[in-house]
Amino acid sequence: MGIKGRRAALPAAPLALALLVATGCDGAGGARPEPSAGPASAVARVCARPAAGPATAPAGAVSVDPAVAGDLAAKTRTSPPGTTFWLRPGTHRLLPDRFAQVVPKRGNRYLGAPGAVLDGHRTNQYAFGGTARDVTIRHLTVQGFVAPHDEGVVNHDSADGWVIEHATIQNNSGAGLMAGARQRVRASCLRGNGQYGMNAYKRAGGLRGLVVEGNEIVGNNKDDWERRRPGCGCTGGVKFWAVDGADVRGNWVHDNRGAGLWADTNNNDFRIEGNLLEANDGAALIYETSYNAVVRENTIRRNNWVEGRRYAERGDTFPFATVYVSESGGEPRIPARTKKIEIHGNTLEDNWSGITLWENADRFCNSPANTSSGECTLLVKDTGRCVRPGIASAPLYADCRWKTQRVDIHDNRFVLDKSAVGCAEGCDRMAVLANYGTYPDWSPYQGERVAEAITGEQHNRWHDNVYVGPWTFVAHDPSRVLDSGQWQAMPYRQDEGSTFGSREGG
Repeated sequence: MGIKGRRAALPAAPLALALLVATGCDGAGGARPEPSAGPASAVARVCARPAAGPATAPAGAVSVDPAVAGDLAAKTRTSPPGTTFWLRPGTHRLLPDRFAQVVPKRGNRYLGAPGAVLDGHRTNQYAFGGTARDVTIRHLTVQGFVAPHDEGVVNHDSADGWVIEHATIQNNSGAGLMAGARQRVRASCLRGNGQYGMNAYKRAGGLRGLVVEGNEIVGNNKDDWERRRPGCGCTGGVKFWAVDGADVRGNWVHDNRGAGLWADTNNNDFRIEGNLLEANDGAALIYETSYNAVVRENTIRRNNWVEGRRYAERGDTFPFATVYVSESGGEPRIPARTKKIEIHGNTLEDNWSGITLWENADRFCNSPANTSSGECTLLVKDTGRCVRPGIASAPLYADCRWKTQRVDIHDNRFVLDKSAVGCAEGCDRMAVLANYGTYPDWSPYQGERVAEAITGEQHNRWHDNVYVGPWTFVAHDPSRVLDSGQWQAMPYRQDEGSTFGSREGG
């Protein structure tokens, strides 16, 4: 799985919270943006000033003693479902076994007093696991756990209905947090974790109704997994896998190594709104092999400086963008709150390039070039049907591939000052394109078929936007670089009703 597919196929609602600057992890392999002097919109500021938990135990709560190693896990085992646990101030430990963990029962609540920390001391892999539903964790710092690659520390087994609020999950290996259906993650600090802040992945049973609201997600992928496993597509602030219905709003996602938010493989029905996405090494947002989303009223600035520059310095002409829509589009046959991907009302300022709509002609069900190994589109239940000769004709010709279609980009403001970004060329692109199909030899999508479709036939449209700065445009394939007049003229006819200002910044 992952965005490595773009490389293999190339031919050569705001919360009323104030903001404070947080220090992200240092990047590698290129210049990083400096942390901001202060965001322009009111989104989450929680890492520097976490909300304090109850100073005394609530009525009926079981008190947990930090001086007794394993006290929290032991009292959880001996207490009935629905128990409230109050962790006293201090550093709490589990037993010194890598598999020692807290296994909640249904409806348990874990409340941290001011200064309560659950620390894995680089020994324990998991903090909270098991399959119990409707568990709540509030006002607790969880740190120092060493979950393996692709696994998580809190809600390790992706149980359903968990609520994580006013928590700090930091400095762990793997993912700080996993996700289950109907999970709510609110007003929490996901900081400095080795792989992801949160890995929204559930192996079985489906992951529906996820809310990620008012969190600060900063400095994750500290272990730089994309360098350790090149092309893994396994990094970023938050990764979403096959989530059906997600509201991601009012978060401050910044200074993560890799992408800020990344939805990868058969996600559907996302609303990404009112977030501040800034100073991430890679794209602010990747929406890949997924469906039906609204991206609105976000402030997106100074992203992709590290990864965009890295590829440009290698001479790569691909328009690596800050909002990257890859084999994703609107699909009315899949139930959602929208029937398209609508990107509107956003401000994008001084990022490395803007929005790229991309479709890999060689990536489809059963193709060896499908990096979402073994996965097929949501329109084909039996992957084995996507073979010749059937795949060459309707309906499988359309349904066996993820398509970038029905993407509506309007009423956004795109501002670029190249001197602020520190680039001479290559950071000024807006694009809709595909590669020349070549692989495998039985593919019905060879040649320019997909490039023609994404550019002129699949209802992808820019309109009524405002451009400030020296923007250029790419259509059909990386070699077709256009000015605004060519972009608006036949045959592309993009950005009707948009305005263009050539001055830098503003």
